[in-house]
Amino acid sequence: MNKIFIFLLSAAVFAGCKERAKLMDFSTPFQGENFRSGETIKMQLDLPRGFQPDSVIYHVDGQPLARNTGGKPFSLPSDRLGLGFRQLRAVVHTAGKTDTVQTNVVIRSGRKPDRYTYKVLNVFPHDTSAYTQGLEFHDGKFLESTGRKGQSRLRWVEAETGKVLQEVKLDAKYFAEGIAKVGNRILQLTWQDKMGLIYDAQTLKQTGTFPYQKSPEGWGLCYDGTRLVKSDGSNRLWFLNGENYKEEGFIEVYDDKGAVDRLNELEFIDGSIYANVYGQERIIMVDPKSGAVTGAIDLTGLFPKDYFKDDADASNNVLNGIAYDRTGKRLFVGGKKWPKLFEIRLIKK
Repeated sequence: MNKIFIFLLSAAVFAGCKERAKLMDFSTPFQGENFRSGETIKMQLDLPRGFQPDSVIYHVDGQPLARNTGGKPFSLPSDRLGLGFRQLRAVVHTAGKTDTVQTNVVIRSGRKPDRYTYKVLNVFPHDTSAYTQGLEFHDGKFLESTGRKGQSRLRWVEAETGKVLQEVKLDAKYFAEGIAKVGNRILQLTWQDKMGLIYDAQTLKQTGTFPYQKSPEGWGLCYDGTRLVKSDGSNRLWFLNGENYKEEGFIEVYDDKGAVDRLNELEFIDGSIYANVYGQERIIMVDPKSGAVTGAIDLTGLFPKDYFKDDADASNNVLNGIAYDRTGKRLFVGGKKWPKLFEIRLIKK
């Protein structure tokens, strides 16, 4: 056979395969389409006229899910997927040749969060120089982490009086963030240094450090009794091993409308993760298994918006700080440089 003819034939076949792949796409779902968890996702290909594949293997996030013949559609229950961004891929096999097309979808929560308001039960004094980044309650005392470079501290505070009982000042290069007490250790995050600090809980003497891995920043931290939960300012919550502090995975937080970003200070209460949403007067409750928002606490009016007269302080008049007394079943909330901490009771709307 003439070599030129063979070359032209091969080129034509190659071009045909490229053209076929180019014409192939998902007819449904659309790129970036949103689904509530529990809805069915119809996966179907838009194939060139007259083209009949031998088989199509559908994948989700790189994992094979189902095999169909002849390009038939496939129905995917979205509750089989985790919340968040999911990549869908179809691998099309025909006469020994393979073509791949892909799209992506977003899975949000399938339930509306319960709504709560609040009642103030008690008010406690708070140091107005404390730029609150982390707050916990242990043995009748508040454990507090304060932020800003040159002003970052870790301290034990007497609850009734607001008196600082014990404190350590961080190196001026650090901007301290969330804290969690684990046994006789206290872990404190730094904001952008990709490193956490470890202290002895009684002496507040620093005993070590631990690195972040894939999470880019440190914002909030809490302990669920086994694992640490860490926020990074996005809608992700990272799970860290409670012994060696290595990241072991994450969940993406979604409500019924979409992703909930800027998650900040955290507290683990009765099986749920409570999270401040930075810049908002609300706290959300998160299912630690799925990332679904199960509840939202509206704290509007808890503290006056016009309290601070200094422009810098006024711009940072932010609700931040959640602490829980597990013995007395008391919930405390506060804010950056607020003169008060509040004990509140939740009221379901």
